Amino acid sequence: MKPHTLKIGVLGPYGAGKTTLVRTLSTIPAVSTEAPSSEGGKATTTVALDYGYLDFGSVGVHLFGTPGQARFHDVLDVVLQGALGALILVRADRPSDLPRVRELRDYVASVLEVPYLLGATHLDKERRWETAEIALFLKEREDRVLRLDPRDSGQARRALARLVELVCEEGGVRCR
Repeated sequence: MKPHTLKIGVLGPYGAGKTTLVRTLSTIPAVSTEAPSSEGGKATTTVALDYGYLDFGSVGVHLFGTPGQARFHDVLDVVLQGALGALILVRADRPSDLPRVRELRDYVASVLEVPYLLGATHLDKERRWETAEIALFLKEREDRVLRLDPRDSGQARRALARLVELVCEEGGVRCR
């Protein structure tokens, strides 16, 4: 384990790619608390958390994925206690999720008070919003909304690198 470690939350609506991102980035076998899903589109859903760990430069990163359904919102306070940053995933092909993304972003900004980035997923779909449109809808700076395929380790690591930079710069965390 590295001398400096960061706890990073991975949030987003149902089906945004949180579990996939944690599994893609983790260098240990990721832990998932999955149960059969009653919603369409996928067989299982996270009901408590996903956990992964990776050494990232001079820091160790603990990744904590949260459930996406609004009914599990109370879990956020427990899972994200002590988090120093958050990566909020948003499905670019499901604009109906944007109010939930706004709610999660506002939670991160006002309750956790930590740096965050938004990762736009499912950009391979024919009908989708571009990152600039998502930023405009959410009244967010465009540089805070990144293209992110959670299955692609290069994209996932670049997003994490940018978030770690923000945590070290804006969050006042010593990372070296």
